[in-house]
Amino acid sequence: MTAVLMCIVYIGSPFLEVDAYTHILSEENYEIEEIKESTLFAQSAVLMDAQSGRVLYGKNQAEQMAMASTTKIMTLLIALEQGNPEDIVTVSKYAESMPDVQLNMKEGEEYVLKDLLYSLMLESHNDSAVAIAECVAGSIEAFADRMNQKAKEIGCENTCFITPNGLDATATMTDKEGNEKEVFHSTTAEDLAKIMSYCITESPCKDEFLAITQTPTYTFSNCAGTRNFTCQNHNAFLHMMDGAISGKTGFTGKAGYCYVGALERDNKTLVVALLACGWPNNKSYKWKDTRKLMEYGLDNYSYADFESAMEEVPKEGMIPVYNGQTERIGETAYAEWKMKDIGKEDVLESILLREDEKIEVNWSVEEGLQAPVKEGKRIGTVTCSVNGEIYLEKEMYVTQTIEEIDFTWCMERILNKFYLFR
Repeated sequence: MTAVLMCIVYIGSPFLEVDAYTHILSEENYEIEEIKESTLFAQSAVLMDAQSGRVLYGKNQAEQMAMASTTKIMTLLIALEQGNPEDIVTVSKYAESMPDVQLNMKEGEEYVLKDLLYSLMLESHNDSAVAIAECVAGSIEAFADRMNQKAKEIGCENTCFITPNGLDATATMTDKEGNEKEVFHSTTAEDLAKIMSYCITESPCKDEFLAITQTPTYTFSNCAGTRNFTCQNHNAFLHMMDGAISGKTGFTGKAGYCYVGALERDNKTLVVALLACGWPNNKSYKWKDTRKLMEYGLDNYSYADFESAMEEVPKEGMIPVYNGQTERIGETAYAEWKMKDIGKEDVLESILLREDEKIEVNWSVEEGLQAPVKEGKRIGTVTCSVNGEIYLEKEMYVTQTIEEIDFTWCMERILNKFYLFR
């Protein structure tokens, strides 16, 4: 038999106890100043909690659209995680042929990979992106495969990388069923926010990523020392809001103005992603949308603790094991159990919530087991969700083995009892 219990916790409000396992919120009206879609310039937008990956606000967040040079955060990520910053990059004819914005490298010139990473992110040079990709993976196609694989690992479901620089492109791909289909270089606001969140919170190279994207000015030369370059950081958001820590702009005729940026303040790490946020002459729209979304997140969300929400869920205990072996005949066997985390190593401790949102805790545990029972057997689960989406899972598991009563055990108990009373 399984006992099923549910605990609902509303953060920031008193609750009325109903019974041992269920709580409800006293009725209270919250006034949250919502962002209306019509007040945002971007056709697609997301505000994300970088720590949990939770979308705090979304406008057409799952619509697949062109992303322009915001692509380059993934190019930088692959280069940092899979490349060697001290490698020598030899410029190809194809890299030289890239359109503006470019570093204007020449075929056959050599550069240090690390230097080109600053060219990539500070000035958004298209030729540097191609040279980086060819150095790290051998070809543009192979590098795009790595980009798409990394996107899947991060959890992106509607992203297609074709170029390392974000220039508009299409390609023919074959699906699992063998059918060919036309795809275009694209992502969604939600996927783009996921990529940035990974870059600044989870990547083993997050410190290097932040250092490069925060650098105001960077000067370097080609390996021959015959040409000198100075790159200026064009991410104006770094100077617009206290706590801005990273970002990347982008523009193509198809994509419009795009932006993805991150902010860290009041122990919150927020990411904003914008796609199709105006066309010339509306270059400033992306900054207005970014500020509006960041301020909305700062003003309306605060962290709720999962441990507090689960305070009534037992963390360990004993469970009866029927027909299990004990020291004496007639006794009921019991197995010890404990709770452990399920999923990734870095388990969430808290999550950003508005005042009108709640953490819902659902848990169930077996009331009894039938022998034999092996150590590690799962006997229950705990889930913590917000608005139906699970953000934390735990399980209860048995920490010892209980064998089933058999003939040998019965004879041993009988003989022990016989010798005891001799």
